[in-house]
Amino acid sequence: METDNVADLVTRLGSDEDAVRKMAVFKLQGNMGDPSFAELFIAEGGLTRLRYLTLHASGNTLAYSLTSFARLLEVDKGWECVDQELVERIVELIVTHPLVNILRGAMSILVSVVSHPVAGTGSEQPEMMFGFRALKPAIAIYPQFLEMLVSRLSSADHALCANALQLINSLMRDSITHDLEAEWPKFIQKLQDLGVIRAVYMLMQDSALQDLAHPLLEFQSLTKVLLRKWRDISLNQDKPEHRRALKGIYLASTPKSSDEKDKEREKEKEKGSKRHHPEKWRRLGFESENPTSEFHEVGFLGMMDLADYVRSHQDEFQKMLLEQSTKPARQRCPIAQASLAVTSILYEHFEVDKSEMDDSKTYMILESRSSLDKLFRPLLLHWTRLHVAGLQAFFRLWKATAAELEDLDKLVELVRILIESVVGGASRTKDVQDVEEDLANFEYHRLRELQMELLELTYEDAWGHHLRQVREELQHEALQFVKEQRIRCLLQGAWFSLESSSKKDLGPTRSTCQYVQLSHNRRYLHFGEFDSMGDRVPELDTLPEKIDLSAVSSVVSNISTNPDQSSSSSTVKTAPRQASTKITIHGHAQSTSSSHGKSHTRTGSRSTGKEIVLLTLRPATHSEASEWLDGLLMLLNQQPITAETTKLIDLVGNYGLKIRLLNVRFDDATFAGETPGVPSRNGLDEDYYYDVFGGT
Repeated sequence: METDNVADLVTRLGSDEDAVRKMAVFKLQGNMGDPSFAELFIAEGGLTRLRYLTLHASGNTLAYSLTSFARLLEVDKGWECVDQELVERIVELIVTHPLVNILRGAMSILVSVVSHPVAGTGSEQPEMMFGFRALKPAIAIYPQFLEMLVSRLSSADHALCANALQLINSLMRDSITHDLEAEWPKFIQKLQDLGVIRAVYMLMQDSALQDLAHPLLEFQSLTKVLLRKWRDISLNQDKPEHRRALKGIYLASTPKSSDEKDKEREKEKEKGSKRHHPEKWRRLGFESENPTSEFHEVGFLGMMDLADYVRSHQDEFQKMLLEQSTKPARQRCPIAQASLAVTSILYEHFEVDKSEMDDSKTYMILESRSSLDKLFRPLLLHWTRLHVAGLQAFFRLWKATAAELEDLDKLVELVRILIESVVGGASRTKDVQDVEEDLANFEYHRLRELQMELLELTYEDAWGHHLRQVREELQHEALQFVKEQRIRCLLQGAWFSLESSSKKDLGPTRSTCQYVQLSHNRRYLHFGEFDSMGDRVPELDTLPEKIDLSAVSSVVSNISTNPDQSSSSSTVKTAPRQASTKITIHGHAQSTSSSHGKSHTRTGSRSTGKEIVLLTLRPATHSEASEWLDGLLMLLNQQPITAETTKLIDLVGNYGLKIRLLNVRFDDATFAGETPGVPSRNGLDEDYYYDVFGGT
């Protein structure tokens, strides 16, 4: 825009007619974001007129003036006109004005004022303060300012919500960063009391997430900054607030009826009395009588979490202490240590130490809706509720597992897995109450299964192909183990029913069952037909017929199989499912036959190319069918095909892998902690043996 046009625009800003001023400032707001235009505008004396309109105009003229002034500050111009009068006017508008377009511009101006660095402002009024301190005089006049600001977060106008949240973020950041008087905790607490957590939580779960992504991401990052700041504050009993917090935890551990006695004990302590409970702090679950030292990892954040639980669940806390007091010391649940552990778990889970820059870079990369769902963590805002739910889950697991103090690290690891599963697996829109219920109702055996899966993944990452090789070896061993089990079923023998037929009624002497058994050398399948199943099984040498397994060409079955095991090269034929389970053994048509006494061998010559049915089996149960079908296949050096056998092989293989993982050496770099000592062999010789089968 030419200089003459800028001068004309400035002239019209000072017009006596509101319509002229309104049109001029309307055009102004569209050009003020250009730094070169802003310089020309100030050079032509437009700044004082814009400030005047900001202080005294109304309606759309005021809205356009606020927007223009906000954009001027965004290009770092016009700070010489920012004074206490202007700030007070803006605060007044936010508190009293209902129009959205006015509120947006007013909040944008305050965002720039609060975020502006104190040094190097170029202001002609050096006494003018920036940051949160610049708003304090105006807030003293309009104390409802923060309440009105938080209420704007529930506005139907997303742009207004974004402006309000940006201003809240700026106030929080300045308070945390530049508050030399250490008043920031009170300010943060006031915002929380006004409902800022719940309001932002609702916005994070809203479908319009993308419209508010930047300020929401900043609020999430500021929440991490707060948690980190509290964690970095070391507990110090010389500080009154720290001393009061510890004292509050101790007093809450005693029923109200004994409060007076506690006060007397405290007075005696202050007077220098050496009389006190020998386990005053260990009774509450601390490791020693110096609780301050146990907060070194989680700092004042851990104290806040423990104090909040004790305060909000005092009856539960006292009841637990009473129950624990009746148990031996090693069986008592260490409440305080458990609380500190849950704080540490949450801190790691939400990656609180992750820098804000990392979050910003992530947002620049992730632009899709699904990626935003992964980036935002609404549950982080409900830190206190998650801590209580995690701590109560710890108590439940301690009781369910009958744990002792030496099991503390194992219980902590279980709770870590629980939180990773439930909290980490929760969707962005899942309500915190549902997450609390999931933590309370998560079954212990499912947790153990997750633990084993994670253990396998840990070793997979650490050892890679070595673990895969072990798994393959164990799978082969499992196959051989199950093969032997199946074949032993055949060696033991079994009764099978014969199919009845009305067409071939042979009278009362017709056989109704047959007994089949594999020979000890595993080369022949002996069988015979009988009128009934006797109490005693027939002897192998009394069975009149046998099949030479070398002559078997194929097996036909209607037993359900595992489709993954199907192969075009297999000789197994699977017929359509019939009314009853049936296994049919085929061999080639006989070219010669031989008899040895009463025993007849069914065999055939492959040269003829013709198959005949050598034997048909009708197992009574599916398990028996699986045993005999896969047993026959394995005798023929073929792969098992039934789902039951495949499941058994996987079970044995996985069980063996878990045993090896649980008994692995602990001197690997994957594990933390000290390496267990090697037992001494003094006094031992080589006269020992292993009882592999558990016999006597």
